[in-house]
Amino acid sequence: MVWGECQGSGAKPYQTRADLRAEPAFKCSCPSRKFPCKHSLGLLLLLAADEKIFRVGAPPAWVAEWIESREERAEKQATRKEREATAEQSVDPAARAKRAAARADKISAGMVELDLWLRDVVRGGIAGVESRGYGFSDEMAARLVDAQAPGAARLVRTLAWLPSTGEGWHSRFVAQLGRLHLLTSAWSRVECLPAESQADVRTHLGWATTENDLADLPGVADNWMVLGQIIEEDERLRVRRTWVHGANTQRMALLLHFAPGTAPFAELLPSLGDWLGAELVFYPGSHPQRAAIRARHQQPAPAPRPSGERRLEAAVAAFARALSRDPWIERIPLLLESVVPEYASNRWLVRDEEGRAVPVAPRFRNGWTLLAISGGHPVWLSGEWSGGYFLPLAAAHGDKLVSLAT
Repeated sequence: MVWGECQGSGAKPYQTRADLRAEPAFKCSCPSRKFPCKHSLGLLLLLAADEKIFRVGAPPAWVAEWIESREERAEKQATRKEREATAEQSVDPAARAKRAAARADKISAGMVELDLWLRDVVRGGIAGVESRGYGFSDEMAARLVDAQAPGAARLVRTLAWLPSTGEGWHSRFVAQLGRLHLLTSAWSRVECLPAESQADVRTHLGWATTENDLADLPGVADNWMVLGQIIEEDERLRVRRTWVHGANTQRMALLLHFAPGTAPFAELLPSLGDWLGAELVFYPGSHPQRAAIRARHQQPAPAPRPSGERRLEAAVAAFARALSRDPWIERIPLLLESVVPEYASNRWLVRDEEGRAVPVAPRFRNGWTLLAISGGHPVWLSGEWSGGYFLPLAAAHGDKLVSLAT
């Protein structure tokens, strides 16, 4: 525990405290809505710069009360989880199956409606889609949300903005129609598919996997290095994607977190280039990437970052293998070694030693920063590959990783 008082603009100093025993937790008497606030960050910066200025002793009342409240809250959360687990186990299996069947019936009705809508779009021709505006798919997406298939609704909404993506949008539009048609067809015979494929279909429909679903799955304990992170907004919901790499397993994992509006993310993660000692459990599927943190262990010692693929041809071929397992997969992580960023014909490219190049995603806004980091020379990069574009997330500058995501 560490605490201190920070003199602000008022007469009374702010009381700032931090709990560093497990996941960092912060509290400050200032009115800031940011988490942690600048006073908490200043406290930790002082601690990192010179521990000698901090005295060791019993916490004052305002810190002791916070410790007690945190311990009480943790105990209540543990008790609630235990009760929920007990309640889940005590639920009548027949009632649980009835609820699942009711949702499946809603989804089936939504998928039938989606199939008819897709046929109408194709019958009307995609040439006229461009003039229908961004809202042409909103009604269908809303119906899918009502049918408890929010994942399918998100895929439908993407159809509206594809015509604005420039040259070649027709082929991308048709490909998205194909993915949606495949999803409706797969759901119509989901019980005939292998267990992994069933998990893929349910995931892309938006059928959430619960903690109880993950409880029986094996964990993967390792020291995980944070190699890239990006935060995006989706329908007033902030989505944080964090890619980590296991030092021993050499496995990549995606940690996915959500937060409404400006609320902080519930789970704190190490910064880019830092390490997380943890046991992860991977969500079921044909090409499992997403994982959840089951347990954390002692902070591991720093180690060199993993090497990347030098040949772009081999790197992007991994997407074809992933797509062959999960035809709705949207992105995979890429670690690239000795690639050079280029700006040509009003777009950014990444080129390897053999002269092959892949286009950088048009929404990438830090091309000049990347070029400055590389100095026009080969550089290590981490990012996401969607099958058509590469989105850089981090670049190596000496022994440090620099974030490229905004």
